[in-house]
Amino acid sequence: MNLEEELVDENSLEEIYLAGGCLWGVQEFIRHIAGVIRTEAGRVNGTSNSTKSEYDGYAECVRVVFDPTKLSDFELFKCFFEIIDPYTINKQGEDVGVKYRTGIYSESTAHLEHAMDFISTLEYSESVAVEVLPLINFVRSDEEHQDRLKKNPDEKCHIPRNLLYKYRT
Repeated sequence: MNLEEELVDENSLEEIYLAGGCLWGVQEFIRHIAGVIRTEAGRVNGTSNSTKSEYDGYAECVRVVFDPTKLSDFELFKCFFEIIDPYTINKQGEDVGVKYRTGIYSESTAHLEHAMDFISTLEYSESVAVEVLPLINFVRSDEEHQDRLKKNPDEKCHIPRNLLYKYRT
């Protein structure tokens, strides 16, 4: 637990689920952003509640718990879009397949509306391929995938290293 996590009121925190290709790099990038309290690797909006099942329609994602008094969802989207190609369908870097699609998921209608507002500010916004959908379900990844790049910094990652650690303090 970090100092920021110890000093926050749990009832004031918000959650967003971000899918941006392989979850290892997304989690490592996101966890360094000021205002992010914790992250959790997993998968979202599939049809199974097991990490042991074959592909079931899910997208690899990171559950992001953040303090909205220190980081707005709009600012979080801005950071997230630094590490994804929002115009590519089912592909990020060398990772190809439906499970590597990009997306923003939440139980909060406001988060989804803010995501659409953010996307509308982008050049060629009509070509953005990022899903913006209500959260249906989230399945936490096995422990070996949690903070994978923190534990194994030399592991392969589709996010360039100069971006991956951009927000590290």
